[in-house]
Amino acid sequence: MNHCGTKTLTTDRLILRRYVKEDAEAIYKNRASDKEVTKFLMWKPHPNEEFTRQFTDDCIKQYSNKNYYHWGIILKENGNEPVGDIAVVNMNEKISMAHIGYCIGKAWWHQGITSEALKAVIDFLFDEADFNRIESRHDPRNPNSGKVMKKCGMKYEGTLRSSDWNNQGICDACYYGLLKSDR
Repeated sequence: MNHCGTKTLTTDRLILRRYVKEDAEAIYKNRASDKEVTKFLMWKPHPNEEFTRQFTDDCIKQYSNKNYYHWGIILKENGNEPVGDIAVVNMNEKISMAHIGYCIGKAWWHQGITSEALKAVIDFLFDEADFNRIESRHDPRNPNSGKVMKKCGMKYEGTLRSSDWNNQGICDACYYGLLKSDR
């Protein structure tokens, strides 16, 4: 692997970039405080903007680590306001694997934004950071997350029963993966 940290990525509609302090208000407003957005996630909605400011500060501090990959999703037409989040939430260096997690504000659901962001991150992790495997998972009660993975070429690898948890409690986990050689 060739760890290179969180670099700015661009697509037709998006800028994926590091968070800055000024993002906290938009992060809180657009996604982090919303119970619907966090329904199938492993973290609770942020209780207040101060909590989100601390989250943002923590992210910013981590950017000095070359093996930290965490982007705010910016819709170009919206200016510079983060509408979503995508990150490597787990990695296994022995097998050169990155596990990706993502979320996007409810106002931007079903517009292909998350798929566009995931595709850009997959390309970056394979081409620049030299990972061999990218994976992700979702609760089967949230099939739209699986649709994002499929749209990006990830292959369904199976469902592990009662193997995970989120804000709904213990849940099954549908796993998707993509190898560099699959592309």
